[in-house]
Amino acid sequence: MSRRDDKGIGRRDFLKTAGLIGVGSVITAAKVNAADANGQNVPAAQPPIQKVPKRKLGKTGVEVPILSLGFGRPGEQAVLRQSLDWGVNHWDTSLAAANGASEQSIGDFIAKNPDRRKDIFLVTKENKSKTPDDLGKCLQTSLKQLNTNYIDLYFGVYMVNDMVRLTDDVKNWAQNAKKQGVIKHFGFTTHENMPQCLMAASKLDWIDAIMMKYDFRLMQDKQMQDAIDACHKAGIGLIAMKTQAMRQRNASTDPNAEADKKMLAHFLEKGFTEGQAKIKAVMDDQRISTVCSSMTSTTMLMTNIAAALDKTKLAAEDMDVLRQYAQATCSGYCAGCAHICEPAALGVPVGDIMRALMYHDSYGDIAQAKAVFAEIPADVKQRLLSVDYSVAEHVCPNRMQIGKLIADAAAKLA
Repeated sequence: MSRRDDKGIGRRDFLKTAGLIGVGSVITAAKVNAADANGQNVPAAQPPIQKVPKRKLGKTGVEVPILSLGFGRPGEQAVLRQSLDWGVNHWDTSLAAANGASEQSIGDFIAKNPDRRKDIFLVTKENKSKTPDDLGKCLQTSLKQLNTNYIDLYFGVYMVNDMVRLTDDVKNWAQNAKKQGVIKHFGFTTHENMPQCLMAASKLDWIDAIMMKYDFRLMQDKQMQDAIDACHKAGIGLIAMKTQAMRQRNASTDPNAEADKKMLAHFLEKGFTEGQAKIKAVMDDQRISTVCSSMTSTTMLMTNIAAALDKTKLAAEDMDVLRQYAQATCSGYCAGCAHICEPAALGVPVGDIMRALMYHDSYGDIAQAKAVFAEIPADVKQRLLSVDYSVAEHVCPNRMQIGKLIADAAAKLA
């Protein structure tokens, strides 16, 4: 028998149903009608909507929900409205996402609901800035598109893979922007070489928050764990993205299909979908302030809210299932350690190509996949299929078939 939450709904039934039809529908279905003196049914009192729990965002002192809304692609306005109803008020977008359409979509909501701006913790990112002047132009464009006069958290250095771009000039720009009131907090994002970037950032006193790729697979990486510890102790707010840790499946017969089935069956028996289990594994890490998940539909939003509201932590056996699954399927997962494979790949941007392929195969975001691939210089694209990737494959910690995956990406995205 499944446990029951405070509302009398079985946890297992709550999660399964919420994942399919939305948390709001679950609560509606659970309402009990009373009878008046004449025996007529009258609606029960509307229960207050539960709010997603919050945690401090590092030394900022700001409390953010443990689930945040990734709005990389324009989604339904209903997603924005309902996310606020459930306390998911940390909204993450970027200047480059969907060629600005993502920011504009949020900006439309703010223009129509100006009284709700104070309830939103708004996060956005720069795009390809090389100087403080570039940063200023990016920020002004974002402010205009978002219909706001300040950004709560500005990731002024986007996709860091080393610390070269975090200069004193950038530090001074961030401090001045805070004084002017156009941003409240400053940080950076990272997809590659994350342990090195996080550890270096922990020694800086001007980084408020970092958005990083983090998932049940990277929980097995000691360097990553040490770096997260260092940032947490330094008071840097940590935001996890890409928590599903999806792998590439480019073979006609997937050798890991049985591992997939075993993992899926385990968590369904526990009352979680696969995605809910993966996101809860990260949420249960108290060092992580919030999990940022791309949610462009109300169904996706409600599924993740269900996981955030459930108070049951994954047991040791559940984490062991995820650990075993990570080990069994690692050959299809790019861990973001491009500093290891790219020198052996003669300068081919393996990390960017794997990221593009991830958007295409795992997320079904063809436009974003092609946009990432389009950033690769033309001369590099021309030699993608002629490079010998055997050395890069040999040094890859996960033994990925880099050559085959790059050929697959070129065929799909060129």
